[in-house]
Order: sequence, then C-alpha cells, then structure tokens
Amino acid sequence: NRDAATMARTVALTFMGTRLEKWPTDRQAALATFFSQIGYKHTDEWKEEIVFFDPTKAPPAPPAAQFPDGTPAVIPPGADPRVIFAGWLIDPKNPWFTRPIANRIWAWLLGRGVIQEPDDIRPDNPPINPELLDCLQRELVAAHFDLKHLFRLILESQTYQLSCLPRSNRPEAAANFAFYPVRRLEAEVLIDALDQITGGTEQYTSAIPEPFTYVPENVRSIALPDGSITSSFLEMFGRPPRDSGLEAERNNNPTADQRLYLLNSSQVQRKLAQGPALQAVLRASRGRPHELVDALYLAILSRYPTAEERAAITAYAQSGGTTSRQAAVDIAWALINSAEFLHRH
Repeated sequence: NRDAATMARTVALTFMGTRLEKWPTDRQAALATFFSQIGYKHTDEWKEEIVFFDPTKAPPAPPAAQFPDGTPAVIPPGADPRVIFAGWLIDPKNPWFTRPIANRIWAWLLGRGVIQEPDDIRPDNPPINPELLDCLQRELVAAHFDLKHLFRLILESQTYQLSCLPRSNRPEAAANFAFYPVRRLEAEVLIDALDQITGGTEQYTSAIPEPFTYVPENVRSIALPDGSITSSFLEMFGRPPRDSGLEAERNNNPTADQRLYLLNSSQVQRKLAQGPALQAVLRASRGRPHELVDALYLAILSRYPTAEERAAITAYAQSGGTTSRQAAVDIAWALINSAEFLHRH
C-alpha cells in the first residue's frame, strides 16, 4: 500500500523503532503529511519505478505537518516535506533516530535490546539500563552515524564476550546481560555457512518473476534483495517474508523438522559428499588423518579438536567398514549437526 499513512508507519517502525498504530489518530495524520506528495513513474523495465516529489498531489486540506516530538514543521512552498523530515530525524541532538538505531544494533548482537522489544519504543517501555543506551547514543553521534564503529565497540566489550553459561536463572540476569544468550543461527547465516564449508550452492525460487532468470551462485542468502526470493531451506528455518518489518516476524525457534532435515536431507548429504571445498580438504589431507581432522574442525567449528574428540574420531576411523573419504563426510556431518555449530554462543 502506497498511501501516506502506510509510508509513515513504515518510516516510524524502521527509523524510530515506533509502532505508529499506537499513536493518537491526529499524531499519525500529522506525520503522514510528510509523505503525502509522492509520485511514481514507470520505466521500460517492468519492475522499475521512479519515485519523485509531486507537489500536485497535496490533499485539499492536509493536516499541519508535525514532528513526532510535537514540534510543528515549517515547510517552505515548493519544498519536499520528506527532506524537512529527514533533516529533523538525523539531527545529532535528536534521540528519535539515534536511540532506536543504537538499541537495534545492541539487540542484533546480544539477542535482546536495552529496550525490549527493539521495535516497540514508547514511554511506558523504558530501557533496562538507561545509562548504557545513552552511552551507545553518544558513541553513534560522535562517530557521525558510522554503524561499523558501534558494532566494533559492542563486539570488543566485556559484555559481548561473557560466557554463555549463566550463573543465575533469575530473569533479571538475562535482562541485564549477565551472560551471552545462546541463540540458533538465523536461516540465512546457517545456509551460507553450510555452502561456505562445503563449496555448495543453494537454489532459490520466487513467486514473483524477477528481472533475471536465476540468482547467481555467488550471491549469499543474507544478500538476497527481495523477500519473495527464497528456498525450501530458508522457509523451513524461519526466514521471515519481510511483510511487516517487525523483529518478531522471524521465527528462530528450533523445530523437529529442522533437526530431521539436517540429519537426513539428501540435499545436505549431497553438499557434504560432493561439495568442492570439502573435497579439496580431503585431497590436501590424504594419508594424514591428523591434518584432516584438524582441517574439518577449523572449517566447521573454527577451533582444533580436543584430545578426547580426536581420540573418538580416530577410534571411529580405525573401526573398519568405512573408507577414509566416507569417514571424513561422516565427521563433517556430525559436526554440522552439533549444537556448537548451529548456535551462537
């Protein structure tokens, strides 16, 4: 839907972490005024449009434009209201943008926002740690909205590097980030990891015809530009269709179907048995089981095996009844089905 009210709801959710439907009707209408003069023009490409400012589309008696903080907006004649709104939004002194963006990044990395849910910011849903959120806001502004700076700051923090083993089961411990929360990898990250390890590829389909007849093999799932482009794997593992824009749209809870798929799927078995990356590891380590085991652990779990794991694998490989190639595939299969591979921890 392209009406001004829908655009205002999308902008509020995306850039301000606010659900506009919870606002009074007059405030919703005042924000929608900024998006009431937008036109569309088709091009020779069937799926391409030019979006432009159309001053002739102003309604007969539009509500006076008002910023979300209640300040009346002054829109000069002939000016695009969206430009006025964008200037207000990214003002360094304006928390309506820096606050939700900093909170979203924290939530992506730590599994929970300082304000939870990260897309439901409102006066009666305060941050669990106001000082932390204020610090993140200041850092974002000081870095001139460089998101990489904020990512780096959080990733290098002691909080992010805490153990995933909780010392307390009290709800307050999780709310105050006393440990790193164990979470299953998102569907896109998981299939990209499998393809990187094996050298395999994923086949995508779309109910909506695309400008191209196939998705190039080097395109990763996390880079797919359209929610309609999907695969059976992404559907099964909870990738959202991107209909609402809400964080809750993604279902990241493990299911029995997912476990059975990883254990028994012919697609996964084919990637492991025929994937060129794993085959290269096998060829490079031929006749040197020690190196093969180390290479598989490094490729899949990013660490060396423990002495106990190495002993168990050696015993399996020497038990007879299986070739060295099949043993390597079996080891890789066991590792990708492990909780260590499937979860952030």
